[in-house]
Parts: sequence; C-alpha cells; structure tokens
Amino acid sequence: MPFGCLALRDGRSYNSLSDVTDKYEIGQVLKAKEFCELCLVKERQTDKVYVCKKFLKKDGRKVRKAAKNEIMILKMVKHPNILQLIDAFETRKEFFIIQELATGGDVFDWILDQGNYTERDAANVIRQVLEAVAYLHSLNIVHRNLKLENLMYYRESNHNKVVLRDFYLSRFENGSITEPCGTPEYLAPEVVARHRYGRPVDCWAVGVIVYILLSGNPPFYDETEEENTDMHNRIIFCRIVAGEFEFDSPYWDEISPAAKELVCRLMEVDPMLRITAQDALSHGWIAGNGALEKNLKEGVCAQFEKNFAKAKWRVRGIYTHRRHVQLAKCQQPVTNTNEPKMALILISLLGSGVIFGCNL
Repeated sequence: MPFGCLALRDGRSYNSLSDVTDKYEIGQVLKAKEFCELCLVKERQTDKVYVCKKFLKKDGRKVRKAAKNEIMILKMVKHPNILQLIDAFETRKEFFIIQELATGGDVFDWILDQGNYTERDAANVIRQVLEAVAYLHSLNIVHRNLKLENLMYYRESNHNKVVLRDFYLSRFENGSITEPCGTPEYLAPEVVARHRYGRPVDCWAVGVIVYILLSGNPPFYDETEEENTDMHNRIIFCRIVAGEFEFDSPYWDEISPAAKELVCRLMEVDPMLRITAQDALSHGWIAGNGALEKNLKEGVCAQFEKNFAKAKWRVRGIYTHRRHVQLAKCQQPVTNTNEPKMALILISLLGSGVIFGCNL
C-alpha cells in the first residue's frame, strides 16, 4: 500500500507515532490553526521535503471528519494543478496528511510583487483553476472552499504553474448537500439560501476570484465597514442571493468585455444557467484573445492593499454547522438580476458553528 494510513473506519488498527517518525523527520510547527498544525517533514530515505498537516482528534468530531474527508478525497485525485497526497497516517490521537510542498507562495502575494500584471496573467491563473475544477467535477467532487487564498504557485523559480489546496470541506455530489459551508464572500446564492447544491457552487467561487484578480475588490462587500461579523455577513449574504454586483468605475473601465462576460456567466444566480468549468475553459477570455495586455498593476494592487491589508477574509470563519435561517428583506435595490428582493439569508450565526480555515 502506498499510504501509511490503510483504513479509515470503525474497528480499524491505528498507526503508532513511530510509524510516522521512522519514515519522516518532523520539523517544528510553522503555523498553528484552529484545528490543524502545519509543519515541514523530510523523508528519511530520500531527503525529500514535504508539507504535513496534523489534525488533533481531541479538537472534536468535526475536526476528525475534516481530516478523514481530506484524506479520502486526496487519495482519489491526481492532477497537475492539485497538490498531491504523499502519505497519510492515523494514530489514536492524530491524523497526519503529508503532501507535496509548494514553494511559490500565494497567488495573492505574487501579484503584489509584480512590476507588470495584466488580464492575460489573470487568465493564465484562472485557466489552471478551471482545469483543476473541471477535473474534480468529472469525479463528482465539489471543492466547496475555492478562494484566492487557496491558490499557490508550485515553484518559486517558475510562476507558471498554479496549484489548488485544502480539500477538507470537499464532498461528493449526491443531490443532498445543503449545509452552509465555505468562506462567506465566496458563497453561491444556493448555499446561502440553504437549497440543495452541487458543482455549480465552485464555478460561482471562480467567478468571485476572477472579479478580485481583475479589480482588487470583492464583488460583494459591506460599504458600512460594519465591525460586527454577524451584521457584516447579513449584508453580504443579502447581496449574494440577489446577485447584486457591479463593474464599478474606475476599476473596471479598462477591463475587456470578454472578462466581464465571463464573470457574469460564472456568477449567474441560477445554478442551472451558470457556466460549467469545462465550458468556461472554451470561453474567449480563457482560450481566445479576449484577455488584454494592459498593465493593471497599479490599480489592482492599490485595491488589494485597501481591501485585504487587514486580512479580514483570512481570519473570518468557515461555516460548517447548521444555522438558523430566516427570511429578511433586502433593503438595497437589485441591479443585476430579476431575483425578488425578499432574500433568504443566514441571520443567526452560531459561534459553535465556526471552524476557521486552515490556509496552509
């Protein structure tokens, strides 16, 4: 068997910690998140360095479920734009997930460091994301947590290859997914509304990523700068369900019509009408000459720093528990859709239902 963890079921035999340490030299913890730790490990036989996530079982049932889920999904997938699973172990106290080490840094940070950044650069990133998503969807896997922070460059010396990470919220599409799950600003309308949902939610999230990459702004935002997280999310969710976003001037004045058209098709409120990942790969902005070569660096980076300097999205929770759902009227006018103003939004966000993202 290629993996150290041979079975993930009740009545199983556990690995001992020595099974892990005999094979890998475990380095110091680099990051400690809400329910997992990140460290580097070196395979003793080959001296190859990998990244390791350690999930502590004592942190609760949802942590254990997340670890098992990520291992199950990663064992199934093999794609050049997805960080590959190298090994997995389950001891009585922990799960260890060992993956390829991506050294190129976040796409988010790379853009800030560039002297020249164009639509074509953004399209190259999105093409690779869509290829990974289309592959996952061909396996009936819904990622459920696509966001800019989960995109990395594979190697520091080559910023052409983008890889997708973090599969602990991924699920198989079975027609019965209803739990609200993901990062609030990237949630599709059907997730917010607690409808059954599936693969189209990933395409919506890709649309949000495209919007951010081209303008430096999130498509759905709270103009009041509300510090209360519950109130902030109430406003965001209302706008998401309504599909209320705009191509604001001056940020979108120089952006190509092809880019705007793709954003609208990815962020179509009706999931049945939303473009698929596979079809998006054939869109003119991705496959043709629709992406412009104009340098967007100054405008995009200025908005990046304004919107993300406080790392609001990086510390806001990922929702995985059931919520109280109520009907509330959306006070803002609906500008981009014919959806009714009565929006189904999540109003009561239970503190016990927050698991913070493990952005490793």
